Amino acid sequence: MGPLRTCVGCRATGPRSALLRVVVERGGTGAFEVPELVVDVGRRMPGRGAWLHPEPGCLEKAERKRAFGRALRVAGQPGTSAVHRHLERQQQDVVG
Repeated sequence: MGPLRTCVGCRATGPRSALLRVVVERGGTGAFEVPELVVDVGRRMPGRGAWLHPEPGCLEKAERKRAFGRALRVAGQPGTSAVHRHLERQQQDVVG
């Protein structure tokens, strides 16, 4: 089965292969750094990662609970627009 990870949205555990890994990508410079989440498709990007089921409901729960900031140990709530786009593309591929 492989290593188990916990979804930051629903808190259910699952195999690593069934969850998305997201990491913080820093944008801007100095005091104006804006943390933004990106999907680590290869699961090899450096830094601390958070795991999420590839479902919009889990992403919404994680945003509502402000789980990404805690899980990734960043101040504030990082932006999730790239994760939303990734999930939308993934669902379009399944439907289309």
